[in-house]
Amino acid sequence: MGEESYRKMKKRVKSRGCLKGSLTVEISFLMPMILFLIMGCILAAFYYHDKLILTGAAYETAVAGSTKAREKDGVKAGQLESLFVQRVKGKCILVSNAQANVKVRKDEIEVNAIASYGQMKISVVTKAAVTEPEKHIRDMQRLKEK
Repeated sequence: MGEESYRKMKKRVKSRGCLKGSLTVEISFLMPMILFLIMGCILAAFYYHDKLILTGAAYETAVAGSTKAREKDGVKAGQLESLFVQRVKGKCILVSNAQANVKVRKDEIEVNAIASYGQMKISVVTKAAVTEPEKHIRDMQRLKEK
């Protein structure tokens, strides 16, 4: 009975077409490459997400510093660095060690943000001018009065 069932099965396979397993072998070679590409795209998306977060936080820090620099006491670099850390805290996906180096000058605020994840490094530099719009408005009003 075993031989008879074997012959029937062999006859069915021949009538349907013989599959030799070449598709399985080809797919087993392709799947790691496909998965590698998918994971690479996800990693790139995370990288650009973190870069945008750092860029936004650095710009906000520079603008806040330029606004505070006009005040009577001015602003110190340490205050702006802590402000940057507050803006970035808990928002990045890959990097968790973001640091900022702030340079406060008379006419501009410069923020250098650096973060790394393994071999990847993210570096952002933003600047904001310290402006005095009140002075400009007062000068315009004086010109109108004359």
